[in-house]
Amino acid sequence: MRYVLLLLTLSLATTHAPRAGADAMERMGMEKLRATHEKVEAFKKQLQKVELPSGYDDVRALLHVHSAFSHDSRGKIEDIVAAANKVGVRVILFTEHPASTYDYVNDGHRGLRDGVLLIPGAENGGFQAYPKTSIQDKKHQGPQEFSDLVRGTDGLIFLCHLEERMDWDIAGLTGSEIYNTHADFKDEAKLLAALRSPVTMLALRPALEQYPQETFAGLQDYPADYLKRWDQLCQKARLTGVSANDAHHNQAFRGRLLENGKVQLEDALGKTLARLDPEKIAPLKEAAAGKKAGEVVFELDFDPYERSFHHVSTHLLMHELTEANVREALQAGRAYVAFDWMADPSGFVLRADRGDQTWPMGSEVPFAPGLHLRGEAPLEGKWRLMRDGEMISEQNSNKIDIPVDKPGNYRVEVWLTLAGEARPWILSNPIYVRGQ
Repeated sequence: MRYVLLLLTLSLATTHAPRAGADAMERMGMEKLRATHEKVEAFKKQLQKVELPSGYDDVRALLHVHSAFSHDSRGKIEDIVAAANKVGVRVILFTEHPASTYDYVNDGHRGLRDGVLLIPGAENGGFQAYPKTSIQDKKHQGPQEFSDLVRGTDGLIFLCHLEERMDWDIAGLTGSEIYNTHADFKDEAKLLAALRSPVTMLALRPALEQYPQETFAGLQDYPADYLKRWDQLCQKARLTGVSANDAHHNQAFRGRLLENGKVQLEDALGKTLARLDPEKIAPLKEAAAGKKAGEVVFELDFDPYERSFHHVSTHLLMHELTEANVREALQAGRAYVAFDWMADPSGFVLRADRGDQTWPMGSEVPFAPGLHLRGEAPLEGKWRLMRDGEMISEQNSNKIDIPVDKPGNYRVEVWLTLAGEARPWILSNPIYVRGQ
């Protein structure tokens, strides 16, 4: 997320169309946050063990993470790994911004560290790219050639930030983001308008202090445009859907009192954003009372790694915690996206069954009589069965068992209701039922 810096420096000139339904400002009201938090706590007590076997271990992974290798982050690897361990993440696939000063493949974070498997990669040219070998000195022209270059190393490549490239149709991709935290923010028109004032920023302090995760999650909406485009692309080729945390931990802010009585506002990268007059901003005047020159008046940390990591992740179905197994699971589409901040989805299963044959998510299955889609989650929710992008069934349960009557690309969504609002919890990858 790179948005608060733009807002606080008053440099954001674009506007966005208002959304239908609840928005971030409504969700960030204290009563709404309290009700949401209470529901999250209730879900923890209601979790049940999934009985339907998947045949794999459920491993939480993060894609689209930046560290100090990237120009817009100061994230230390020890802090990143510690945050991952706190929220149960076992795999991180980095997406550093490339630079001539380092080789993101050869120099990037790789290997097992404190139980967390690290895999180097880059955010480059509209993609999340994870080549197996260095492509630092390889030349290419345009997105298709870059994709071919990465795939030529037997690497993985995912379409990134779809909101900026809905018309791209790249052959040979591994997959696509189906949710991106930064993209989720950009259509929050009311929040964009409100955060242009330091007064509003200070007003967020109680919410961030009492309900930090729920405040962060106020941004989360159903990624309808991403899913629509992904469904369209899956009609042409199998594409693994993944989530993007877009984590930088660069949205921390500090106000420090100066000798002249003004407050200097700095960002996480050490850049001065503004000098504010406490006499003109009542909340700031209150915060600065009794402070001496040089002392910190206030601090706000919007996106610590732990919070970003707990928001959403890509769960991989795999047998062993190795880079080879991670790459194989992503290539095969044995994965689902979950908004873990609501409830732990671990154990979720969607599979196709016929007799004693079973196929996991991502599989291509021949259509024949007797084929069923079966699924189970650790909480009861609203299951939406999608075929080729259209909803064909909806039911409230913790499991489904639905006969398949025709070929198509089948995926499910599981929704939970928090504080009176239905919100997506789990987004599965498809099972591709093929005809003759």
